[in-house]
Amino acid sequence: MELRHLRYFLAVAKHLSFTAAAENLGVAQPPLSQQIRDLEAEIGTPLFERTTRRVALTPAGLDFLAQATVILEQAGAAVERARAIGVGTAGIINVGLTGSMLAGPLARAIRAYAHTYPAVDLRIHEMAPDRQIARLRSGQTDVSFLRCPPLDTDLIRERAWAETVRLVLPRGHRLTGAPVRLADLAGERFVFLRLADSLFAKYLWDRCVEAGFTPDVTHQAVEAASLTSLVAAGLGIAIIPEFVARLAHADVVYAPLQGPPIRADVYALWTRTKQPLVEHFVRLVQDGKNALG
Repeated sequence: MELRHLRYFLAVAKHLSFTAAAENLGVAQPPLSQQIRDLEAEIGTPLFERTTRRVALTPAGLDFLAQATVILEQAGAAVERARAIGVGTAGIINVGLTGSMLAGPLARAIRAYAHTYPAVDLRIHEMAPDRQIARLRSGQTDVSFLRCPPLDTDLIRERAWAETVRLVLPRGHRLTGAPVRLADLAGERFVFLRLADSLFAKYLWDRCVEAGFTPDVTHQAVEAASLTSLVAAGLGIAIIPEFVARLAHADVVYAPLQGPPIRADVYALWTRTKQPLVEHFVRLVQDGKNALG
């Protein structure tokens, strides 16, 4: 049995006339009649009562009409769904990120994407940076947003937005209000992103070493947003991405660092398995990168 058999059957059932059904379908009547006989033979029971004066559905035909209608509707929906997924307007995207990423353009992009592509189910998965690459490679996520991502030839990599860093000081700190260079932080206690998880943390560590000192790290955290609370608690100072610094805290002061810029650019990484879907999302992020400026 093929879908065309169902379409032919529905046309005859609608018109209760082989002649009218053939005209509607744009086929000759004899082949249409043969297709219906073949369908009845395959099913094993008549679907139509035929006389010289009329065509009527049998009880089996009435029930088959309901079932065939559902099947064709589902087939049509499946075709449209597959077509939409193919062009990137439907499907599921699993996004890996740390929660602090939502302080930047990503949150607005998620809202815009949901409005533009309502048939796409976008799912957020918060996780440490080191886990994101493993999840991408295993297919558990489709795209991740990372600072200082590793080079991986199996992944597509594009900069999602540019970002620098800010210094976080407790209120009343000796450096508050003064121009600060990285070298001025020698001897300070630091709260830091967890070095075991984050290549961005290692990048910041290396910048400190290049400035002439090794950070005295008292506490480490997975989330950049957590560092602000640790600074407010008096556990040290911190260097955090500039968008995270927009999350105000009454007990800290944010300040720029003078000298060569320290980058906190965010990169989107994804596989080719859901490329149209993910590319549309990444483009929205990139287009909105200046929306918070």
